[in-house]
Amino acid sequence: MAAKPPPLGSAAAKPWRSSGLRKRPRNGPQTPNARKRRGEAVAFLGHMARALYTSRMLSVEQAQAEILGRARVLPTERVDILAALGRVLAEPIRSTRRIPPWPNSSMDGYAVRAADARPSAILRVVDRVIAGSLPTHAVAAGEAVRIFTGAPMPAGADAVVPQEDVDARDGVIALRGAVEPGAYVRPAGEDVREGDLVLEAGRAIGAAEIGLLATLGRTQVTVGRRPRVAVLSTGNELADLGTEPTPAQIPNANTYSLMAQVVEAGGLPLNLGVAPDRLEAISERIARGLEADVLVSSAGVSVGELDLVREALVNAGAELHLWKVDMRPGKPITFGSIAGRPVFGLPGNPVSAMVTFELFVRPMLRAMQGRRAISRATITATALAPIVNRGSRRGYLRVVLEARRGRWGARLTGEQGSGILRSMVSADGLAVVPGDTSIAIGENVEVIVLREVSA
Repeated sequence: MAAKPPPLGSAAAKPWRSSGLRKRPRNGPQTPNARKRRGEAVAFLGHMARALYTSRMLSVEQAQAEILGRARVLPTERVDILAALGRVLAEPIRSTRRIPPWPNSSMDGYAVRAADARPSAILRVVDRVIAGSLPTHAVAAGEAVRIFTGAPMPAGADAVVPQEDVDARDGVIALRGAVEPGAYVRPAGEDVREGDLVLEAGRAIGAAEIGLLATLGRTQVTVGRRPRVAVLSTGNELADLGTEPTPAQIPNANTYSLMAQVVEAGGLPLNLGVAPDRLEAISERIARGLEADVLVSSAGVSVGELDLVREALVNAGAELHLWKVDMRPGKPITFGSIAGRPVFGLPGNPVSAMVTFELFVRPMLRAMQGRRAISRATITATALAPIVNRGSRRGYLRVVLEARRGRWGARLTGEQGSGILRSMVSADGLAVVPGDTSIAIGENVEVIVLREVSA
């Protein structure tokens, strides 16, 4: 651990501020005291450099780059295919079989030789084959086999006549028209050929992928492990759910909104509850949270007397990488690492906590799972009413999206205070507005889309 720098102006600080080091002989021996002073100087400058870096205001893009640059993909695990829904495939899937394995009928009808299928032709029905069984007779000239959808085609037949296109009576059929070779026949391997790469690693697994895995006979698959995320809220004013708030308290909302965001991002939340504004209490919860892959806390990261989270993180061995970001809501945000484990200190106001989670925590959680798309989609919308960002920091303002004449329109949800959680409930997206900017009706605005919106 780097030595704590002495106070500026103290006796211990003077050696590297004076000209004493410059007066020693250039090539002469370095005394122990000189080496000690040089070591103290290096330690002090390193401490100051780190302090300046973590205290400077970063842009959102700089903060995201700093955070994502430290993301590491978690190990993989084997799960049943249904449990893989929503997960990230961590292995390439190649087919070991043809799908379908044999030519089969796409209609209920009669398997025939196309050469025999001419208008008014009379064919003798020699067999009947249904899905789940194999044909027992080949089709010869002048013959047909009754066949049902999905049943394998009998040898000799190369087309199917739909049942509504024949007149059937007493074991024979009369065709009403001709058919071409291959009509209503699904060829073997039409969907998948043996050896095909059907699913590539890194793909998000949805319902269609589950169906294809089942078609290939796969019962399990290798996926990226879901990150375990410990969530902590701090503050004397918070009463956790299940306890009765005092007259000076409010219910703890942040833990539950943040845990829900963790689940939405593909993670597994661990509830650390509420810690009061006491250093030892916060430190104890942080120690428990280090059992997870990621630690996320809310409140206690600003500069107030009771903002103790940063101190508790440093005491736990955290290396802090950033503190302030040029945005509103959510300027005070701490990001660091403890033994390679990401730790986030988010603001305490509920909207600030959710917005900073969206911009910084969610992308890291998705990157840790090996996902390709780690950020929300953005659109360009037209302002349906003035969208004003009063302040020098870039605003992430909650907006409702509406489809208007073939494009999206956006309007503010209402008041934009960082404690107005209902603004997040109403929000379809976050309008990204530069500082001290007013977007007039009809002007374009960039919007980060938070949820599916119907046109």
